[in-house]
Amino acid sequence: MDKKPYYISTAIAYTSAKPHIGNTYEIVLADAIARYKRMTGYDVYFQTGTDEHGQKIQEKAEAAGITPQQHVDKVAGEVKTIWDLMNTTYDKFIRTTDPMHERKVQKIFKKLYDQGDIYKGAYKGKYCKPCESFWTESQLKDGCCPDCGRPCVDAEEEAYFFRMSKYADRLMKHIEEHPEFIQPESRKNEMVNNFLKPGLQDLCVSRTSFSWGIPVDFDPGHVVYVWLDALTNYITFCGYDPDGNHDEHYKKFWPADVHLIGKDIIRFHTIYWPIFLMALGEPLPKQVFGHPWLLVGDGKMSKSLGNVIYADDLVRLFGVDAIRYYVLHEMPFANDGVLSYELICERINSDLANVLGNLVNRTIAMTKKYFGGIVPAPTAPEVLDDELKAVALGLPAAVEKKMDTLHVADAIDEVFALLRRSNKYIDETMPWALAKDESKQARLGTVLYNLLEAIRFAAVELKPYLPDTADKIFAQLGVENKGVESLTSFDGMQPGQPVGEASILFERIDIPKKLAEIEEEKKAAEAEQKPAVEFLPDIPFDDFCKVDMTVCKVLACENVKKSNKLLKFQLDDGSGTPRQILSGIAKYYKPEELVGKTVVAVTNLPPRKMMGQESNGMLLSAEKDEKLNLLMLDDSIPAGAKLC
Repeated sequence: MDKKPYYISTAIAYTSAKPHIGNTYEIVLADAIARYKRMTGYDVYFQTGTDEHGQKIQEKAEAAGITPQQHVDKVAGEVKTIWDLMNTTYDKFIRTTDPMHERKVQKIFKKLYDQGDIYKGAYKGKYCKPCESFWTESQLKDGCCPDCGRPCVDAEEEAYFFRMSKYADRLMKHIEEHPEFIQPESRKNEMVNNFLKPGLQDLCVSRTSFSWGIPVDFDPGHVVYVWLDALTNYITFCGYDPDGNHDEHYKKFWPADVHLIGKDIIRFHTIYWPIFLMALGEPLPKQVFGHPWLLVGDGKMSKSLGNVIYADDLVRLFGVDAIRYYVLHEMPFANDGVLSYELICERINSDLANVLGNLVNRTIAMTKKYFGGIVPAPTAPEVLDDELKAVALGLPAAVEKKMDTLHVADAIDEVFALLRRSNKYIDETMPWALAKDESKQARLGTVLYNLLEAIRFAAVELKPYLPDTADKIFAQLGVENKGVESLTSFDGMQPGQPVGEASILFERIDIPKKLAEIEEEKKAAEAEQKPAVEFLPDIPFDDFCKVDMTVCKVLACENVKKSNKLLKFQLDDGSGTPRQILSGIAKYYKPEELVGKTVVAVTNLPPRKMMGQESNGMLLSAEKDEKLNLLMLDDSIPAGAKLC
């Protein structure tokens, strides 16, 4: 029998900068849903990728002295690397600079123009560069963008417009007749009350003030508005053909089952996108889910606030599955979640190390100790076993109920309810006491069998959320993952078969020690950051003369353990005793490249601690547009020479 198709997409990541953990949460959430749907028998198409056009990208590239294409190539590579690091199973990673997509967007624009939905005019109003959004004066909040709160700029240029009002009533009717279309409910109320009911303004869909975009091929000088370009990715890469010759992939998977997006771009996906589709004569996606934000401290992550945390740093500190667990479990369905290093440590200790890891470890260890590592037969059941079995047998339906409405955190809670019940079952049955009584051997075997089988149930259902951990559990159980089909009866473990080797799934964390290490690394990194300024205030000449700049030879260089930013140098400064200096340039140089080089160091600075090690000075380097070059001199200059 053919599997039922299921199409899930994320918003495509804007290639202005490397994505932080708040952006990364969305791809992990989508991956958990996609994995679950595959596990329960669906033919899943999971699409993600990058949004690569727009004024902001052109300006960033110009500031860095590179082409926009070079800029987006770099950032798209970073996005894909992080998506892969988080063990996500997307089927297609798209880029909007793909020539196929650009051709289709041009045809879509022309089609909408030819049928009268797009017309030429002139735009005058407010524009938010970071959001790529147009606003009227009345929509601004305190003169700023109502979405991001940043200042808007005056914009006035010739432009093409889309007749949004033509489809407003039809969209309102669709929302009323399909209450599941916009989720959660609060997002739907926001769109209806704040945008649809007050009346839609026609939307500016081309720009002439910059060039980094898809050209309007019948009117040189115009490029397609970035959101019309970006939103259409959901159909262009799925097999949509503007000429009507859609491929079989599109016919199978469109309309999408769910667009998974951040709540900050809900307006584009629930007003602009459905109206574009209506104008094209295509079905609307079945659901748009606007997930909440992952907050750090009291607010959204922002580079300007200095509170950005990246997924690769978190994975280095805690591991992939620990971070997957945290972001999936700690994000409520409709409200914002909070991320902090302390909370991550607490969750790892309480849930992953204690509830899950300790249960698996001691169950395997007891099977080894009492039965030589062989799965015992459950020949002595008691009434006490019934509740554990009932929780296990009810788990698939409980998880399915939560996942059907995308309550992913609640679905994980259902799995942990079984794990907690299993731990309680150990306390109730006391296997160590049964082992002391030879007449209780059959009962002991039954208890351990029940525990092994309950763990197997949990591992099957954990697979979408903690894929590597689930595989490790199956290895310790000594069985293959036979999927949800194997959870209809409580007899999947085969008596007489050997279990695998017990191992620790998650190490407990010494929280004060870990937080101190993180803080030390953060301070070291901040100390190495050199603010970009054009002019420094004047200082007395005598003060400048106090700076001792010494020529040094690099004797040895290595990475600092537990830091991805610091290099540790041993330098010959001419004194006869090697000088140790730590420098945050690891992203720019490999240690072996620097051995033997002639560098310059400030050698009369007081020592300071960095990552628990002493640094005696500072190396001189030059930095501009995020590019750094260590100051190196001709090797003929001797160590100990002074710059003057």
